[in-house]
Order: sequence, then structure tokens, then C-alpha cells
Amino acid sequence: MQEQDFRKLLDKYLDGSISENEKKLLNKFEEKLITENKSLHFKSEIDKNRLKNVLWKSVMLNTVYGERSHLNWRVVTSTAAILVGLLMVGYFYFHNSSQFHNNAIPNNVITLELEDGSTKILEEHGYVILTDSEGSVLGKQEGNALVYSNSEKVEKLVYNTLSVPFGKTFELRLSDGTKAHLNAGSSLKYPVKFLKDQKRNVFIIGEAFLEVAKDSLRPFIVNTDKMSVRVLGTKFNISAYPEDDTSDVVLVEGAVSLHEAQENYDPQNAVILEPGFKGSFNKKNSLITTDSVITSLYTSWMNGELIFRNMSFGNIVKKLERHYNVSIVNQNKELATKKFNANFGNRSIEEVLQELKVNYGIDFRIANTGDITIK
Repeated sequence: MQEQDFRKLLDKYLDGSISENEKKLLNKFEEKLITENKSLHFKSEIDKNRLKNVLWKSVMLNTVYGERSHLNWRVVTSTAAILVGLLMVGYFYFHNSSQFHNNAIPNNVITLELEDGSTKILEEHGYVILTDSEGSVLGKQEGNALVYSNSEKVEKLVYNTLSVPFGKTFELRLSDGTKAHLNAGSSLKYPVKFLKDQKRNVFIIGEAFLEVAKDSLRPFIVNTDKMSVRVLGTKFNISAYPEDDTSDVVLVEGAVSLHEAQENYDPQNAVILEPGFKGSFNKKNSLITTDSVITSLYTSWMNGELIFRNMSFGNIVKKLERHYNVSIVNQNKELATKKFNANFGNRSIEEVLQELKVNYGIDFRIANTGDITIK
């Protein structure tokens, strides 16, 4: 059995949809794994107890009670056998990600900061069951996406923060069904569950494309350090990197309103965007301007493509650094403010630099360390 098949079966087991044949298959795989890996162990008793709580709650809720409210011991027995085995192979869930409290974390990994301040590393294309301190399932990582469930057990605002380093992207699906595609060098702080009758507030640094689930009773508000974006249900791209002079919102579908973060929301003073328009918040003077744009130019990054239109070379360098996770020093200061048009598709950084040299005469040097110098 492939690891991905095991994961699917374990998902079915957790939600109670697993068939008898699938249970048998899961048992066989568990026996084989234990035979081949007798030294499997948990990183801590906390991990072990979390998985135990998750599985036992699943048993009690989904399978063990018969028609007369007596325990169905036949089901309990078969479930307990799987429970013991899965506790042994919990390795897949808790060893696929590393959790840190005070240790140094590499700067090239995707991280999830939990409410208690601890940080979990999310492996690319990994699989992790996300639980709270009591073992209740909050969501799971499915490959390159982190998916939260709308758990009824969460009754207070609890925030997580997902951070994506340079050179990588990641997808997040919030408890209300909203999708957030995070670009390189970005982080999003959000509740593990949005509460009833409360606004849906999230906080972003960097860039993301959001597909917001519609909810007329709970506005969705994306907060940057200087600007807030208020929506009910829509698709838009937001770019709010701290080093950029502006924070930009490009509307693809629906409607959004923009206003300064320090101000209380007032529909009369907010700037309303229509699809096909970009709203730019100037961080120096707090003014918001709007322009008609081709939206695909601002969302192409989700396909791994780089497209620049009338962009200064200084800003192009910033985007190249984020996209490729490289360090670029521009020694040609005259280039910084010059504007360029370019479509690099999903080429390598070496190909991009070579094209800049051929088309614009921009010379460069790549050191053994990978650092790039523009001459």
C-alpha cells in the first residue's frame, strides 16, 4: 500500500465512513508496518495522547452505540484493534511535521504558528492531522494545502498564522470555505474557526489571492498594516509587502471596499472597487487610487509565472528575490527607477537574467553562493 492510500483510509476511519473491507486492509498494512519498523515511536507523550483522543472520540461518536444505547462490543473490539495499530503508526501524522517552541527555525520552510506560540513546520506535499490541545481535530494538511474544518467544539477565537518563505507558495482553506492562495514571502493570521454573528477578520503580510465564501451576515475583512479590505463574497488579489510603497487590491469578481486601517468602516468614505480594477493604497500619504487593469497580469503568479507591465526595475528585483528565493544586489543605480515590460513565464532565474541581458543589456554575475549582482 502506498502512503497516500494509507492516509485516505485513515481519513475514512476518522470520519466513520470506512467499510469493513477497508478496515481489513488498514489492519494488514498496520501489521506489515509494525513488522518492518519495530522501533517506531512517538516524539512525545503529548503526540501520543492527542492521537489517542482523536481516535477514541471518533469511535464513540461514529460506531459503538447500538439501537438500545448499549455498547456494541463487537464493534468496540474491532475498532480497538485498529486503535492500537494506529497509535503505533501515528508516526505518519506527527513525524511529518516538526514542532518548535524556542529553537531556531530554518527560514526556507513553511510554518504554522499555533495559539500557544509553538511553531509547526509543514513539509511540502506532506500530510498532517491538525488538533488542538485536547485532541479535537481542527483540520489537516493535504499536500500543498492546509484545510480547516468547521468544528463545533471551537467556541472562542483561536488564531493560527501560516507563513510561506521565499521561493514557495501554499494554499489555505478556512473553516468557512474561503480559499487563500499565499504567494512567496507571505503570512496570514486567521481564526481556526469563524464564530457566529462575528465579523471574519484575517491579517495579511505579503500577497494572496482570496476566494471568499459568501456570508451576508458576516463580512470578511482582510487587514494589512495600513489598509483594510471589506468583502461579503468575492475573488481578489491583495499585495501588501512591508517593503513596497503601496498596498494593492485587484478585483476579479464581486465587489470590495477599501479604507484606511485606523479608520472605522464608513461606506460613504470607503473606496468601492469593481471587477477589472486595481485599488492602490499609498503608504506615504494614505491616499487610495484606482485604475483599470488586466487582472490576469496580477494573478499569474499562482501558475508560477512572472509577468511585469510598466514596472520599475527596483520592484522587479524584489519580485525575483521572492519568487526564486535569491539575493540580488543592484549596483547599477540608474536602473532602479527605469520601467520595463516582460513576460518570463515559469523560467529559471538563470534564464530570466539571460533574457534581461539580451533584451535590455543588463549585465549580471552569479556567485558560487548563488547570490546575484547586477552590474
